This record gives sequence, C-alpha cells and structure tokens, in this order.
Amino acid sequence: MRYFIYLAYDGTHYHGWQVQPNGESVQGTLMKAMGTFLRKEIEVVGAGRTDAGVHARLMVAHFDYYDEPLDVQLVKDKLNRLLPPDIAVYEVKPVKPEAHARFDATYRTYKYYVTTRKDPFNRHYAWRLFNDLDFARMNEAAKILFDYIDFTSFSKLHTDVKTNNCKMMHAEWTQVGEYEWVFTIQADRFLRNMVRAVVGTLVEVGRGKMTLEGFRQVIEKKDRCSAGNSVPGHALFLVDVGYPEDLFL
Repeated sequence: MRYFIYLAYDGTHYHGWQVQPNGESVQGTLMKAMGTFLRKEIEVVGAGRTDAGVHARLMVAHFDYYDEPLDVQLVKDKLNRLLPPDIAVYEVKPVKPEAHARFDATYRTYKYYVTTRKDPFNRHYAWRLFNDLDFARMNEAAKILFDYIDFTSFSKLHTDVKTNNCKMMHAEWTQVGEYEWVFTIQADRFLRNMVRAVVGTLVEVGRGKMTLEGFRQVIEKKDRCSAGNSVPGHALFLVDVGYPEDLFL
C-alpha cells in the first residue's frame, strides 16, 4: 500500500529536504526513523525540495509498504518518538497506489517573513530589514506575476526540470504585526530557489531601485542574472500542499 505522510520541520540544522551526500537532510532523517520502526529500508518521496535552512509548517511525502496494512496512528506515534524535536509527523493517510506526493499536488503555498526591527525571538524565522520598503508598490509588482507563466528569471541555473512554466494563484504582501510583514505565494509548482528570488526582486522594487516596468522586463528577459538576489532561506516556510480528494482511500 502507498501512504501519504504529513509532517512539519524546522530546517535550521538541515541541508534542505533532499538527501545529501555530506550533510543532514530532513528526508534522510525521516527515512532513517522509518527504517528503524519498520525494520526495512523505506524510500520517501516529498512534494518538493526545500533548500538549506528553509522550514515547513506542512510538507507531504509518500512511501510504499508491501506487507500487511499499517496502523497509521501507530506509525505516527512511533515516528514522533524516533524523530528529533525539530521534525514532527502530523498524520499518515492511505492513498491509491498511483498517488504521487510530488506530481499529484495541485498547489503549493509558501510564506516569507520580514521584520523591520531587531527581535531576538524571531531572528531564526524572519529576515530583518534595515531600510523602509514601499509594500504597496511591491504588491503592484506582485500582480504582474499573474501575467506570465514562464519564470526562468527566478530559477536556479542548470536544474533538471523540463519546463520553467508555473501557474500563479496568489502573491501578496500583508502586514501581520506592527513590525512584521509576510509574503504569501501560491502556484501549481515552483522552480528551484524561485520564491527567494521573487522576494529578492520585489524588495528591489520596494527600495525604489526597480520600477514596475523593470520588474516586468526581468520576467520577460528569462535570465536569472536580471533578477534580484535571493533572500536568506531562514525566513521561508512551506505552509500548504493541496491534492485531489479522490487520491485518498
């Protein structure tokens, strides 16, 4: 049987989701815990790849188990005992054999947090800004994203994907406190490093270093070098992944 596993993690001490040859990964840590519990090697496939230091309030992955059906509550409880404190399993669900955590996802949602003051309690989860930004103008620029589907300009170079097309569903800055802002972006898929590059380029608009037309030209050039710098990963969270209901048993 195939199962979806819903989990969250603090990515501070990991080299990203994907297994790395020379570093701890969330995927590797999860597979090790599952192997200990189920006493066999278990391959886990995630809904996407988060970069080093990036967090997930909700990640979804799938795995196969070929013996008798699993007690999903027991799997959740055992894994939470075996996993370190910065990874938590929320739910395990049986799904159809052809269900795929990555390819069947209909949308992903990310949030990027910024703060305009020094705060010792969120320094690991928000990017501190030292300059005032025009968030209204940044939201005008964010609306331009909906006019396009090819986001090559915001993709890490030399990736193995077949297309750089993404369907944008939501992109907006909102104020969540006196000093905090969050950028929420949702699409059917994201390219490597895409959200951090989009945020970095929007910040250029907010600082007055790039016009709205300049932002549009960045997208149309399809050239990563034309976009802004990638912002730090520690303030980025994967917060939701959606699937068709008919995948679940």
